[in-house]
Amino acid sequence: MDGVSAVNAVKPSVLIVEDEPGLVELLRYNLERAGFEVAVANDGEEAMTAIAEHRPDLVLLDWMLPLMSGIEVCRQIRRQADTANLPIIMLTARGEEGDRVRGLDAGADDYVAKPFSPTELISRIRAVLRRIRPALTDQVLSYADLRMDLTAHRVTRNGKNIHLGPTEFRLLRYLMEHPGRVFAREQLLDAVWGKDVYVEARTVDVHIRRLRKALNGENEQDVIRTVRAAGYALDTAEL
Repeated sequence: MDGVSAVNAVKPSVLIVEDEPGLVELLRYNLERAGFEVAVANDGEEAMTAIAEHRPDLVLLDWMLPLMSGIEVCRQIRRQADTANLPIIMLTARGEEGDRVRGLDAGADDYVAKPFSPTELISRIRAVLRRIRPALTDQVLSYADLRMDLTAHRVTRNGKNIHLGPTEFRLLRYLMEHPGRVFAREQLLDAVWGKDVYVEARTVDVHIRRLRKALNGENEQDVIRTVRAAGYALDTAEL
C-alpha cells in the first residue's frame, strides 16, 4: 500500500465460527481479554448470514462445521466481491500437511491446528491483521501527504491542519482505511452512516464535495477519484 499506515480506535472484531460450546467460550474469553470484539456463529450458514449483516475484521473459522464445512465457507467468502479480502484463520484438529494446503488453497490466510495455545492464536490473529488490515494495528492513518490522528481527532495535509465536520471525518477515515478501493455510494452509506439509517445516495456526493473542498488547497492534487457509474476512491494511482 502506497505510503499507508492506519488505525482503528474501536476494537477489532472477530467472528468465531465454531460448534463446540466449550471452545467458543474459551476463545471468547481470551479474545475479549485481548481487546477484541467477539461475535459467534455455530455453523457455516449462520456464519455467512452474520458476515453479510455485520462484516467482521477477521473470521476464526473451524474446519468441521454442521450444514456447511469451513472449507466451503472460506470459498464462498472469497467468491464474493465484498468479502474477498476478509482475513480468515482456519482452526481445526486436522494437522496433516495436505489438509493445511487445502485450507490455504481455499483462501485461508493462516492455519492453526488444535490443540493450540490461546496466546499463540491471538499473536497469529494480530499478525494477520497487521499484514492484511494495517488500519487495525496503529494509532494514525496516513496516505500520501494526508495524516489522520484518531486519538486527537485531527487531520493534516502537508502539515497544515484540515478542519472537517464529523461526517466528513468518518468518510475520510473509511477511505483512508481502504486506499485505492472504489466504493459505491450505497457502500459508503452503510459504512459511514450505518445500515439502519435512511439517507439518500446523493447525500454521499454532497459530503464528498465538502471533503474535497476541505482537503484540496491551491495547487494541491485531488486525492479522491470519482469513478463514473461506480463511486469514489482514495486513489494513489496518479500521485
